[in-house]
Amino acid sequence: MTKQKTSAAAGFTLIELLVVIAIIAVLAGLLLPALSAAKLKAQGIKCINNHRQLLLGWILYSEDNGDSLTYAYVKSGQPQESAAWVTGNMQVNPDGWDLTHDIVNSPLWPLTGKAPDIWKCPADHSTMKTSGGLKPRVRSMSMNLFVGGIVWPGLSLDGGWGPAYQVYRKTSEMTAPGPSDVWVFLDEREDSINDSVWVTAMEGYPNHPAAFQIEDYPASYHHLAGGFSFADGHAEIHRWRDARTMPRLQPNINLSLGVASPNNPDVAWLQQHTTRLK
Repeated sequence: MTKQKTSAAAGFTLIELLVVIAIIAVLAGLLLPALSAAKLKAQGIKCINNHRQLLLGWILYSEDNGDSLTYAYVKSGQPQESAAWVTGNMQVNPDGWDLTHDIVNSPLWPLTGKAPDIWKCPADHSTMKTSGGLKPRVRSMSMNLFVGGIVWPGLSLDGGWGPAYQVYRKTSEMTAPGPSDVWVFLDEREDSINDSVWVTAMEGYPNHPAAFQIEDYPASYHHLAGGFSFADGHAEIHRWRDARTMPRLQPNINLSLGVASPNNPDVAWLQQHTTRLK
């Protein structure tokens, strides 16, 4: 008796194929948010590590110079320029993209292992137009004006931004608030960052929040939060609370700075961790 050959295994029916696609879609929907959260967490950890390394260079500089701090900003051509933590302007070619133009000349460069990555947040993907095409910016970090001060002919160390407030030139001067409450570096938004210094507008501090202003804008690359490092050596990711602190990012369009922001709790937090009245 001759046996009939069985046919090859039948393929998926249309219904079975749709079920498989639906299962894959459900699994992707479950996994993608977890992967996104993991990526954000990894970037936050890297950002904190960058802050710690750059801050370590800042601390080493102070220890090597009798507790004196780097300046937050020095006008080009001034004799103190070599003591500025960095020079250059992130909105200007080639300052913004050429590592060798400003960063390698910083007094912190050799104290931080000459590591280029630590000068910016890993979540900052901003670029600049050059003759060779788009190139990534080399820095997102800015320094607290009141930690180091400004050198500009005819101006005091506060640069005219806060004559009633303490400009710390030594870590030993940080008695109010203490080093754990004074931030040194933060990540500034790509549409706000320009020179090396960050200005916290102290108007309204501490009891007149209706007078609050935002002079410069902090980054919020870490799910509505940004990186900070403090004079005692620790770093953290701080979450912002007010939408006015985080206006919509428009690439290649710079924000208007020096904007009134009454009763903004983020301004109050910045003021609290920036300086104190003399």
